[in-house]
Amino acid sequence: MTRYLALLTFTEQGLRNVQQSPQRAAAFRASVEKSGGKVLAQYWMLGEADGCMVFEAPDEESAGSLLLALAQMGNVRTSTLRLYDEHEFGRMVAGISA
Repeated sequence: MTRYLALLTFTEQGLRNVQQSPQRAAAFRASVEKSGGKVLAQYWMLGEADGCMVFEAPDEESAGSLLLALAQMGNVRTSTLRLYDEHEFGRMVAGISA
C-alpha cells in the first residue's frame, strides 16, 4: 500500500458547516476503506492548515480519485504528499554513491 499525508484547508463552505467536519471525516474514511485503503490518522489543527490525514491507498489512481471526490464536495482543499517509511526510503538511497 502507498501512504499519503493530505493537508486540509477549509473552504468558506467548509467553515460554514464546520460542525459537520467529524461526520465528513467518517464518510471519507468509509470511502477509503471501500477502495481497499485505510485511514491511519486524522487530526484537526490550528495554524496554516486546518487538518491532516495519513491514509493508505492501493495505488496512485485510487488515492487521486479519493482526493478529487473529497475536493469536489467543496468543503476542503488538499495538498498531498507521498510518504515513505524507513525501509522504503532506505531502498531509495541504497544506490546513491557519496
